[in-house]
Amino acid sequence: MAKTTNKTSSNRAKLYQMYLTTIVPELKKELGVSNVFEVPKLEKIVINTGLGKAKDDKKVMETALNTIKKISGQSPVETTAKLSIAAFKLREGNKIGVKVTLRKDRMYEFLDRLINIVLPRLRDFHGVKITAFDKQGNYSIGLTDQSVFPELSFDETIMTHGLQINFIFNSKKPTDSLILLKKFGMPFEKETK
Repeated sequence: MAKTTNKTSSNRAKLYQMYLTTIVPELKKELGVSNVFEVPKLEKIVINTGLGKAKDDKKVMETALNTIKKISGQSPVETTAKLSIAAFKLREGNKIGVKVTLRKDRMYEFLDRLINIVLPRLRDFHGVKITAFDKQGNYSIGLTDQSVFPELSFDETIMTHGLQINFIFNSKKPTDSLILLKKFGMPFEKETK
């Protein structure tokens, strides 16, 4: 007999419940669409870090693996160089980074922590840039230091490295993705005229 996992609404991520019950109906009205599948949706979040120093120092790679595992809640994969570049002393196959792809509940839990806990902890934070959308409507945030994540202890943040967080949407245009992120509560910079 096949084992089925039926998630009740109480087990779902808070942000996902809000998306289903509040945001989808609002977006249907605002965007003037009748089909629920035309409403923009967050497909996945990819967290990655590039570690040029990692090919010489294995401790940097271990630190990055541990950091991303703790902040995402799942095991990351190591990325390797696809080309050899002599100027960077890089050979094909060298380990140069770490990445993880979050989907479903883990994705919404991470987004909730990012918006409500991590971003407000950034020094001199005035909002994320509104210009970081690509042509497909995907959004990217770069952090220079991993110490803003509360999951990490002081010892785990001694060796600092940056993180790139990419939000992948299924939307028709960047403005739809922007509207959805604003509904989630993403703090964007105030537009200056």
